[in-house]
Amino acid sequence: MALLATLCCLWAVPVAALASERIVVRAAELSLGSDGEGALVLDAAFDFELPAVLEDALKRGIALYFIVEFELYRTRWWWFDKKLVSAARTFRLSYSPLTRQYRLASGALAQPFDTLADALAVLRRLRAWRVADRSLIRPDDDYKAQVRMRLDTSQLPRPFQINVLTSREWTLASDWRHVQVSAELAR
Repeated sequence: MALLATLCCLWAVPVAALASERIVVRAAELSLGSDGEGALVLDAAFDFELPAVLEDALKRGIALYFIVEFELYRTRWWWFDKKLVSAARTFRLSYSPLTRQYRLASGALAQPFDTLADALAVLRRLRAWRVADRSLIRPDDDYKAQVRMRLDTSQLPRPFQINVLTSREWTLASDWRHVQVSAELAR
């Protein structure tokens, strides 16, 4: 019995460590944009902490790229679901030792932060991301959507990509999370 308890304790430690290196999609909602153009926008909230090795690489000047991916499908009972939309948004998180500031950039827009916690708070919350045109959704069809976030290790410098292959600490990703596509979006 003591052996079983010991094995259970040893098994629980790696699971807890692995759970801290994952991204969790806390919430995701698809709605109509407020701009009046008939756009579908996504709001999502993610929960994660940077592993120590990633935080150390960031402080040494290595930029980390996070990708949020969205997919929208029309379901079909007689064949495979048809993919209508596949969208991705890339965020670049970097640190400047000269100014001692973190920088979060998406496209041409960048925002400086004094602390890593502030930068991560913005990265964890995605608001009003235009993912599709409303005209893609018809009232008589069924749809499914999904979203995820992951660290894009292919954009790391080559020497660090070797570390990715040999260490789990460099793997940071969420599972696909279902996003409800309500009937009101098609009206």
